[in-house]
Amino acid sequence: MAFVVTENCIKCKYTDCVSVCPADAFFEGPNFLAISPIDCIDCGLCVPECSADAIYQEDELPESQKEFTELNAELALVWPRITQVKPAPDDADMWNGVADKLKLLDT
Repeated sequence: MAFVVTENCIKCKYTDCVSVCPADAFFEGPNFLAISPIDCIDCGLCVPECSADAIYQEDELPESQKEFTELNAELALVWPRITQVKPAPDDADMWNGVADKLKLLDT
């Protein structure tokens, strides 16, 4: 089972989670992070580091976030790996907790 980045990461993209990942399983897009299910070792260290509470274990995903399992897998194949913390977007806090952001995902 892998961990999955979900909708609340969109436009927040806090990157504290990547610095604790021993498997370097995170990949970075323009306004979202994805976890590779191939690389993820299911350690869970990233979960408490996520300021947006956007990371779930695959089998604990809320029903409304199930589509993010496939989306993470697809995006991790095309986006570059990220292993170090970067500053969050200036307006990240404004977007944290906003619902229905999938349409805002830049790929």
